[in-house]
Amino acid sequence: MTGKVYICGAGPGDPKLMTVRAMELLTSCDVVLYDRLVGQAVIDQIPAKSEKVYVGRAVGDPTTHQKRTNELMVKYTKQGKSVLRLKGGDPFIFGRGAEEAEYLLKFGIGFEIIPGITSAIASPAYAGIPLTHRRYSSSVAIVTGHEGAEKEDSLVSVNWKKLPEAVDTIVVLMGIGQIEQISADLIKGGLKGSTKIAIVESGTTAKQRVVTGTLKNAAKAIDKHQVRPPAIIIIGKVAGLHKKLDWFSSVNAD
Repeated sequence: MTGKVYICGAGPGDPKLMTVRAMELLTSCDVVLYDRLVGQAVIDQIPAKSEKVYVGRAVGDPTTHQKRTNELMVKYTKQGKSVLRLKGGDPFIFGRGAEEAEYLLKFGIGFEIIPGITSAIASPAYAGIPLTHRRYSSSVAIVTGHEGAEKEDSLVSVNWKKLPEAVDTIVVLMGIGQIEQISADLIKGGLKGSTKIAIVESGTTAKQRVVTGTLKNAAKAIDKHQVRPPAIIIIGKVAGLHKKLDWFSSVNAD
């Protein structure tokens, strides 16, 4: 008997933001393969009877971890086990969920996709930043700031210089280390150096921290405040609403 894989989003960090379906699977699957961005508070809720295996990687680690992950999914399902492939955020937002599903198809293994709340919308919300606003933003782009060697076989890449004329709000995931080049490209594309930005570090968790600035001084602000991943960068007029609508700081201080 062949098992089944559940490619599931764990949400942005706060376990209370996991879906009901995700929590059901967390407590019932035989094996949990989890990523680096799955919070410890979520991992702590995996039952002792379940086998849990870390399959994440930090920036700079070898990319061979994906091959191992794929092989483990096949191995466990062939043993008849139910496998929870748990990913931070949403599995279809820069989470390789589709690639893993395509891999499972090659082996005739059944799978289910369980969406999760992506940090791209959760972190700004917890910082009081609306990605859309009737006065400031009617369009949003969610882009990856990390396009290294592992993406050399990709058919698409971010055209930063085209974004300013296409959308009102830009949300960058995995872009802390590349912010200087990203800022330069966006300014070349037409954005003003004075465009407001906000960086949300460890969004939705007790460690959440928000750093604000402008596109021109973004790199200096990140360096000055020693911002570390995971962090989300919001670029556009809505970033200026953080101080006005920030609700999480007071709640988290209680």
